[in-house]
Amino acid sequence: MTVKRAYAEGPFGQIHFQDTVEGDIPLVLCHQSPMTSRQYDRVYPVLAELGIRAIGIDTIGFGMSDPPPGPPIIGDYATSIPAVLDHLGLESAHVGGHHTGTKVVTEAALAYPDRIRSLVLSSPAPMTQAEQQVYIDTSLEREKNYAAKEDGSHLSQMFVGRLPWIKDEPDGLDLCTGYTIQTLMGLGPFWYGHHAAFHYDAGVAMGKLTQPVLVLVNTGDMLYDMAGRTMEMFPHFSYAEIQGGGVDIVDQMPEVWSGHVATYLKSLA
Repeated sequence: MTVKRAYAEGPFGQIHFQDTVEGDIPLVLCHQSPMTSRQYDRVYPVLAELGIRAIGIDTIGFGMSDPPPGPPIIGDYATSIPAVLDHLGLESAHVGGHHTGTKVVTEAALAYPDRIRSLVLSSPAPMTQAEQQVYIDTSLEREKNYAAKEDGSHLSQMFVGRLPWIKDEPDGLDLCTGYTIQTLMGLGPFWYGHHAAFHYDAGVAMGKLTQPVLVLVNTGDMLYDMAGRTMEMFPHFSYAEIQGGGVDIVDQMPEVWSGHVATYLKSLA
């Protein structure tokens, strides 16, 4: 199938998104940092076959979406969802996110409750302030200090640093190449994504949700334990677990991941 691409107007400029068009159940997908809506390339056609109209958004400043004027907060990222829904003439939709994307859709559900039918949180992370600070001092600090080098080694360093998460896949080298390109192609600094994510209290935010929620986790994800904490904190959420995989579960097991998503959304009809 051919996924349609288009732009919507948002508070920070143009928002680039992809739309399968096909499917009676609209689902807006928000990606992890620092990537783009291409993170869901392998699940778009699968979801469409299952009757889900998947709409993947490039978070502002990432992919081909215009950047904000300065470091954003998760609430800024959430504004893209109603903007895209308005552009498509959709009053409401289900939303789903992976890693940072879970925070974006959570905040959208709180800020625009009439527009959000339910949430699919793929590996959410309700971190404590101390845990967030560790990521701020390590991962975020490395991203902020990333700089081009005359010999081009900054490109290979990013590739090599990302490779362990996906290298065991048959096409792991190609996937990692794509992830590296997605990281660097944005119109804004790529560290903005994790900066917003690590300054957002997901645990408090998820406790305010009133919509139905599916927590979807896989045992090989680096945030697996965090997802388990989510279920301890919010036992009324629905829960589904996939064996294996890693942080790139949507590329590694697109059929399995999409199957859980479609089954849940159809159960709400």
